[in-house]
Amino acid sequence: MSIVIKEYENSYLMQTMNIWNEVVDEGTAFPQMNCLDEVQADKFFKEQTYTGIAVDAETDTVLRMYILHPNNVGRCSHIANASYAVKSDVRGLHIGEKLVCDCLEKAKLNGFLIMQFNAVVDSNILTHSICTRDSDLTSWEQYPADF
Repeated sequence: MSIVIKEYENSYLMQTMNIWNEVVDEGTAFPQMNCLDEVQADKFFKEQTYTGIAVDAETDTVLRMYILHPNNVGRCSHIANASYAVKSDVRGLHIGEKLVCDCLEKAKLNGFLIMQFNAVVDSNILTHSICTRDSDLTSWEQYPADF
């Protein structure tokens, strides 16, 4: 499997939306209660500072995605936030590490000084180690369990 990380574009709308909605449906990682339809999803992904997708180059299948945006406004707009989503049938393949590295790079390129991960549950040890290993941008707001 050859993974390419690239910016979201319309041709990947359905696949990216389905990944996002799968995580929303699970109810353990994102605070949203409702899934996005096609119009909402396309608008949502384009409103972000950056939406990245991990694509299997051989099959042109989106496997993971992330959104990058300011954590707040005004004096706090230098703090970035990111949310990551992965198709359940490809979890554990370490694709997330590539996305996190890409996201931290895009955060710096977009002028963010801090990356705050608000919704990484305490039990997600792998994500904690990936996000803090190679970056001086990260800070944590940990939760003891899933939502």
